[in-house]
Amino acid sequence: MRGPYRKRRVDLPPRFKQFKPAGAPARMLKSVILTIDEYESLRLADYLGLDHQQSADRMNISRPTFSRLIEKARNKVAEAIIDGKTLIIEGGNIDFINNLFECPDCGSTFEISAEQYHKGCPDCGSKNMQAVNYADARGRGRHRGKR
Repeated sequence: MRGPYRKRRVDLPPRFKQFKPAGAPARMLKSVILTIDEYESLRLADYLGLDHQQSADRMNISRPTFSRLIEKARNKVAEAIIDGKTLIIEGGNIDFINNLFECPDCGSTFEISAEQYHKGCPDCGSKNMQAVNYADARGRGRHRGKR
């Protein structure tokens, strides 16, 4: 029998939510949904060069689960590139370790943990900060910082 489904730990939300082929109107393109946990698997394995076990440990999942996740992510990215589809990054059963915040007082954007949030903006000290993290239209995704 399968164990409980664990949230996948993601270091930081992606800075961009969508990529599309240049020169093609978005309304004419089909799309591929890459979940945020699939995005994180690409970031860890392909961008940072970590092996599957190190990546799995950082995401708080098993190595076989990570291997399935990265394979699925690579297939979706390949499909978007080869078939000329829009790649949309959203959703997933995730838990952010760090959060992106923006300070409307000084205009800076920075990443901090939920614990550091209470100290205020690292640039100007303002307590008036807004989370830049997002959940997709179906309300999935979990944000640990205050909004």
